[in-house]
Amino acid sequence: RRYFLKYATPHTPPLTSALPFFAGCQTDLEEVWIPPVVKRILLQIPEDPTLNHEYLPQLGILGFTRAAMELAIGKDSHALLDNRACGVQTNGGTGALWIGAEFLHHWYKPSYCTAPATVLIAAPHLDNLGCIFQVAGFSDIRSYHYWDPIKLTVDTEGFLEELQDAPEGSIVFLHAPEETGLTPKQWEEVAAVMEKKHLFPFFDIAAQGLASGNLDKDAWAVRHFVAKGFELLCAQSFSKMFGLYEERVGNLIVVTKNNQTLIRIQSQLSKQICMTWFSPTSLGARVIAMVLTSPALLYECLLKLVKRIMLIREKLKEKLRILGTPGSWEHITAQSGVNSFVGLLPSQVDFLAQHKHIYLLANKQINICSINSKNLDYVAQSIHEAIVTTIPQIQSELMESSSDSHEPSREST
Repeated sequence: RRYFLKYATPHTPPLTSALPFFAGCQTDLEEVWIPPVVKRILLQIPEDPTLNHEYLPQLGILGFTRAAMELAIGKDSHALLDNRACGVQTNGGTGALWIGAEFLHHWYKPSYCTAPATVLIAAPHLDNLGCIFQVAGFSDIRSYHYWDPIKLTVDTEGFLEELQDAPEGSIVFLHAPEETGLTPKQWEEVAAVMEKKHLFPFFDIAAQGLASGNLDKDAWAVRHFVAKGFELLCAQSFSKMFGLYEERVGNLIVVTKNNQTLIRIQSQLSKQICMTWFSPTSLGARVIAMVLTSPALLYECLLKLVKRIMLIREKLKEKLRILGTPGSWEHITAQSGVNSFVGLLPSQVDFLAQHKHIYLLANKQINICSINSKNLDYVAQSIHEAIVTTIPQIQSELMESSSDSHEPSREST
């Protein structure tokens, strides 16, 4: 509590306003969704006579970590074939972030860094992730921008410029797949700049397959970095993919230059986990391992959810069009994945919170999966009212700023 209160500066929103509107993933735009295949496996596991309730190894269930790692970096990855990559089962995706951040603080000390490493986090995620790295011990935590809130698209040039200006040896937290959708060509440019600046990539994969509907496509960026010879960390979360939020199943992937380095890192990570949660839980990891090792089950699990996400985006855009909401809403369907930048201004986000009790993330994203047939009309109507109500205020602010810019300054007079 002491550290988190220290990080919570006066401008930090209260906890409730930092949460997405509702929670959980709905399908058929109706109820909280658990994939049918997951339900079936949950019924089968208690009948398995070979299972017991003993502690798991600190690094987790090997079958799960191997399957999760192959999902992200590919079964044919040279890092796997050369035995210089491993997975570590963690307490959810957040646990993977914490273990990775703490490990880097203690052991990431490249020769070209004269000071403690700088951490770069995408501006929309700084409030959520910055505290993790701060508590882990990092003091120089900065934000970078890749999303243009005016054009509602990726600002690739600005992103690359910020990477070029970053201190050499910085740790860069990357999201892939991310809702904004960098193209393979853009990811190649990012990798080239990071290689030149000796920047360390720390990937976050929270919903592989839910952005494009294609598991391999969503993992392209990570696989490209591995193929280019980067040493890296990658945090995986399986809550959204399988609806197993309470099971808290995550995985931390470690890719190194050689096997000897990997063995030493595994030893240190094992000690960290022993001091943090001693041993991971088994049920969720067993379910996910069974699905990941069966292509048919995995396809069945993801297909329906991806279709529902796309349907929700289409319906929300159509509702706003019917209401005559000012502005273009094509960016809602142009983006992909679970979360979406809605394109609202801070005053409009405040309106939703104060008058409609709809709380967006501090980065102005909304959880698309939290919209269903019971609240779709309310959400669309609320967004419409937020925009229409604040238009006079925004116009007034623009006029004032415009008039101020034309007034001569006191110094010039």
